[in-house]
Amino acid sequence: MILTLCFLIGIGNIYVSEMSGVISPASSSFLVRAIDLAEKNDATCLIVKLDTPGGLDESMREITKRILNAEIPVIVYVGPKGARAASAGVFILYAGHVAAMAPGTNVGAAHPVSMGGEKVDSVMLEKVTNDAVAYIKALAKARRRNERWAEKSVRESASVDAETALTLKVCDIIADNEKNLIEKLDGWTITLDDREVTLETESKPIKRVVMTLRERLLLILTNPNIAYILLLLGIYGLFFELQNPGMIFPGVVGGICLILGFYALHLLPVNYAGVALIILSAILFILEIYVTSQGLLTIGGVIALIMGSLILFESDVPFLRVSWEVIMIVAIIIGGFFIFLLFMGVRAQFKKKVSGREGLVGEIGVAKTDIKPSGGTVLIHGEYWNAVSDAPIKKNQKVRVIRIEEMVLHVELVKSQ
Repeated sequence: MILTLCFLIGIGNIYVSEMSGVISPASSSFLVRAIDLAEKNDATCLIVKLDTPGGLDESMREITKRILNAEIPVIVYVGPKGARAASAGVFILYAGHVAAMAPGTNVGAAHPVSMGGEKVDSVMLEKVTNDAVAYIKALAKARRRNERWAEKSVRESASVDAETALTLKVCDIIADNEKNLIEKLDGWTITLDDREVTLETESKPIKRVVMTLRERLLLILTNPNIAYILLLLGIYGLFFELQNPGMIFPGVVGGICLILGFYALHLLPVNYAGVALIILSAILFILEIYVTSQGLLTIGGVIALIMGSLILFESDVPFLRVSWEVIMIVAIIIGGFFIFLLFMGVRAQFKKKVSGREGLVGEIGVAKTDIKPSGGTVLIHGEYWNAVSDAPIKKNQKVRVIRIEEMVLHVELVKSQ
């Protein structure tokens, strides 16, 4: 009964959380909550399964700081097989009280990259590199791991597999899977602040910590491709609502997407010159509908859209930029849509008029009086018109309108077949 109650409330359990993908504000929020929850319930330990290509420096530092100040053991496990702890992931692995890796995984390549909207010169890059080296060496010293390799990982982007990492004392354990890791952790002694803790993991229940709906939404929004699409939907939704007041749907959807898009931009390293170019492209596309530019505005809009998209998230790492495929698909869809509208507008200029005075040309009517070169009356579309004809036309004969001059129809006799 007591064991069941302990499992339900989480006391003494082994907590497990998974971090996969880019290290972002969503990742840091999730892991900090997982540590808080494990501490609150006096967990035996927290296992963080890690698989990441890297991410934002600020988010990484929030995670490592929370791990360093954790009141329970935090085990960072690079797994499953095929996973990696690259760039920011190296720092998180080094911060763990126990660093574990699965066979077939790798760790390294922690050299700093440009994450913001501006390029860094060689002097600034050296400062950033030295700062990263000092930070990871401090983590290595605190956890008694290989400081020299840690520095090499930052300065030379060194990377090693799990077996080599164990030999170099970069990690402490190699475990095939989660179950094997828990078995190897049993009896492991960890220095926690000023005290030593011996892990007792055998037969302990496992409690998994999963992302909340808010954290999942945050994770989606920090995807540069999603943020980019939300921004475009917001801009064009509002433009169409302003061009067609009362449609409501484009305005509502556009407003929601624009707010979410700007929130996502706030979380990511954005270059606002890219945002300005994307907005300019939308203005050029809209102007193409009203201004005769022979397609020049559309071409300018496509160029501005592509250039703005390329520099929207200026970074040296691919996972913090909008993918080239997404940019091309968006450019083709938006550019093609406005080219279609332009084509339909030009085509409409050459279509036969079907209303007004011009719409009467070619129409068939009936002479209500005799029509002579001096004049007469015809009935067309239920309306009486003054009409003239070069050749005499008798009353009740069918006539065809050939042109209109000063509200007078010029007609001709419709010969019976």
